[in-house]
Amino acid sequence: MKKASVLMIIGPLLLLGLYFFPLWNIMLGAPQYPDPLGMNIHITGIKGVSEFDLQNIDGLNHYIGMKVIPKPEDMWEFTVFPYVIGGMVLLGVIIGLLGYMNKVSYKWFLGWFVLMSILGVLGMYDFNAWLLDYGSNLDPHAIIKVVNPDGTPMTYKPPLLGYQKMLNFDVTSLPHVGAYMMFVGMMLTVVAFFVGKKEAGKIKNT
Repeated sequence: MKKASVLMIIGPLLLLGLYFFPLWNIMLGAPQYPDPLGMNIHITGIKGVSEFDLQNIDGLNHYIGMKVIPKPEDMWEFTVFPYVIGGMVLLGVIIGLLGYMNKVSYKWFLGWFVLMSILGVLGMYDFNAWLLDYGSNLDPHAIIKVVNPDGTPMTYKPPLLGYQKMLNFDVTSLPHVGAYMMFVGMMLTVVAFFVGKKEAGKIKNT
């Protein structure tokens, strides 16, 4: 089960990319901004794509009553997520090493993938909840108040994934390099499971 175990070790290690690259990216384009404004969501905080992007986005948000973009110390997620990712990388590498030494079966590889998938879904749910709060709980004393056709206050929740028109802004929300590295790493553990299953079948039949 050596080939499968090597894949199992490499897969979780790709998650280390989340410490160096953004997980997600949100871009805002409008006629008055030839160069779109953007923010990159890292597991440790939110950074502007360009130097003054966060400052400019906060300035726009002030007029419609949105909260300022949170700093790392304002959200528990930016403290917890790095430890969660580190723990999953360590767990995956340990499982891979134990598999290499024939101490655990290939089924553990799939177990790691399922656990990581659950954590990923929970993370996306939490991210979407933050976007909803960020775009819905507006200051009632804001300078600009825009309402829907039925008279209810308009919300400015950015899309979790994809494109959305928000007033005169074109907003796009997409995964970034860190997310793609995580996806590839997780898929490698699935490949490791099937390779391990195939290797175990060969041993059984000999």
